[in-house]
Amino acid sequence: MQQPRRKPLLIGFILANRFTMSAFASFADVVRLASDEDDKSRRILCDWDVLSHDMDMIRSSGGFKIQPDTRLRNARAYDYIVVVGGLIGDGSNLAPEMLRYLHEQAAGGVPIVGLCTGVFILQEAGLLKGYRCCVNWFHHQEFVDRFENERPVSDQIFVVDRDRLTCSGGHGSAHMAAYIIARHIGDAAAAKSLNIMTIDRALSADRPQPAGVPERSAQDPLVKRCMHLMNQNLEVPKSIEALADTLKVGRRTLERRFRIDTGDTPSEFYRDLRLNRAIDQLRRTGRSVADVAVANGFCDASHLTRSLRDHKGVTAGQIRETALRSHK
Repeated sequence: MQQPRRKPLLIGFILANRFTMSAFASFADVVRLASDEDDKSRRILCDWDVLSHDMDMIRSSGGFKIQPDTRLRNARAYDYIVVVGGLIGDGSNLAPEMLRYLHEQAAGGVPIVGLCTGVFILQEAGLLKGYRCCVNWFHHQEFVDRFENERPVSDQIFVVDRDRLTCSGGHGSAHMAAYIIARHIGDAAAAKSLNIMTIDRALSADRPQPAGVPERSAQDPLVKRCMHLMNQNLEVPKSIEALADTLKVGRRTLERRFRIDTGDTPSEFYRDLRLNRAIDQLRRTGRSVADVAVANGFCDASHLTRSLRDHKGVTAGQIRETALRSHK
C-alpha cells in the first residue's frame, strides 16, 4: 500500500526594505536543503513564498533585489511567518498592509519568526509583548534605547518563547532554521542541511553569540555570556556578584573560569573593557571627558583620568592630542 504524501512544511517570508541578506539566505538555504535529498532543491518536504502587498522588488541592505512571488491575498496557510529586518533607522519598516497581515496571522496562532533586526519590527508592532526575544549584541543598546521597558536576550544565538522565535542574525538564522526543521522533519534533515553548508552541527538556542569584544576572545561559554553582559552594562556597571547571579553561578566559579580562560579576573576585564571604550570615544568624538566618563561607568572626569593614568599610562589630553595629530 502506498504511503500518503507528507504535507510539506510551509513558510512565508516577509522582507523589510533593505533587509539583511545573510539572515534571509542562511535561513532559506537550510529550509531548501532539508526539502529534498542531496542538493536538488525540489520543494518536497518544505515549501515557501516571499510575500508582498504590492509585488514590487525588495532591495537588500547590499543592493541585491528579490522579486516577491505571492500577493498577500493569495497567501497560503503557513506553518511559520518569517520576518527579515533591515538596516535600523533606514526606512526599513513594513507597509501597513504587511503589519495587518502579521497581526492576523499571530492572532490565528501562527508562529512568528524574527530574523536579525526583524525583532525591532515585531517589537514596534506589539507582537513581542510578554515574550522573551533575542537581539544581536551589536544592536542591544539601540533596542533598549528604543524600547525602554524591554530587556532582550543578547547572549544567545536564538530564543524560542512559545509561538515567537527570534534570533541574532547571521549564522544564528541557520541554527534557528535547523531547530525548526528538526522539530517538523527530523534531526537528520537538519544535520544534512547544515553539513552541506559546511556547518559542523546544529547549535542549541542557549549557545552564546560570538562575543562583541574583538580584541579579546573566550572559549568557555560561561565566560562568553559574561562578556556579553558586561558589554550591555557599560554605563552602569554591574557588580561581579550581580553578574554571577544573572549567570546562575557562584562568584568564585565565575572568577575561576574567567581567569582560566582569559588570564584576567572578571573585574580586570570589565575595567579594561570600559577604559578601551572610553579611549575609543575620546579619539573619535568631540564629547567632553566628563560625558565620556559617565557613558562608561566612571563617576566623573577625574575618576576616568585617574583610571587611564593608572591602568593605561596615558591621560585623556594625550589621547586627544594623538588623535588630532593623526588626522592632520
